[in-house]
Amino acid sequence: MGQGFALFAGTAPEVIRASAREAEGLGYTSFWVNHPGKTDGLAALALAAKETRRIDLGIGVIPLHTRGPESIVEGVRANALPLDRLLLGVGSPNPEALKRVRAGLAELRAQLSTRLIVAALGPQMCRLAGEVADGVLFNWLTPDHARRSAELVRAGAASAGRQAPKLFAYVRVALGAAACERLAEEGARYATIPGYADNFARMGVKPVETAIAAQSPDAIPPALRAWQGAVDEIVLRAVTAKDTVEENVALLRAAKTA
Repeated sequence: MGQGFALFAGTAPEVIRASAREAEGLGYTSFWVNHPGKTDGLAALALAAKETRRIDLGIGVIPLHTRGPESIVEGVRANALPLDRLLLGVGSPNPEALKRVRAGLAELRAQLSTRLIVAALGPQMCRLAGEVADGVLFNWLTPDHARRSAELVRAGAASAGRQAPKLFAYVRVALGAAACERLAEEGARYATIPGYADNFARMGVKPVETAIAAQSPDAIPPALRAWQGAVDEIVLRAVTAKDTVEENVALLRAAKTA
């Protein structure tokens, strides 16, 4: 199982640069940022691209209802992101999420020779991702429900007569009491979003139960082992107390021991 590392795109540039260098040096397989609101995830990812040479670079994910394929293509090119390392993640909320994602991927594929990743939460999007994507990004899932979602992705791929896409899962990881408090707050925010509220209801769990809230570094490896075999690559979404370089480097090192 591969192991990636992810940061909030609005994190200070020096933290993104240092974390990307550390992740590559430690042998992580990918480094990700998100694309929240008006914060340009493509520009944030470009900071990591300039600091690294080998590690895959993911953006998880750009919402197609607020930024269309043409703008995404322009952003990728303007930021000189390396297409051979790029994991270009997109997604969409309802209404018409399936239609928007299918059309968006077709347009992006026609213009960019890079790997296209779809954010999939519900059963229908999992099947669609299996049909059309190069990779699938799960979010706020338990390992058991990631396995169930993976089956839906594989079924979609089989129906399209193609190889199943690579499976990624964002898993939030917090280390220390203050970071765990921030994790709980983030989970509460997501629980107010209709699509995620439905997701938590389907699983019958609270948001924090999908994450790793560790009070000490030695609690992280056993929690990560629960994901073995659930997906192809687990992406650790860092949640720290103050978003410093030191906190993120410590988290990178503690998680890599797994």
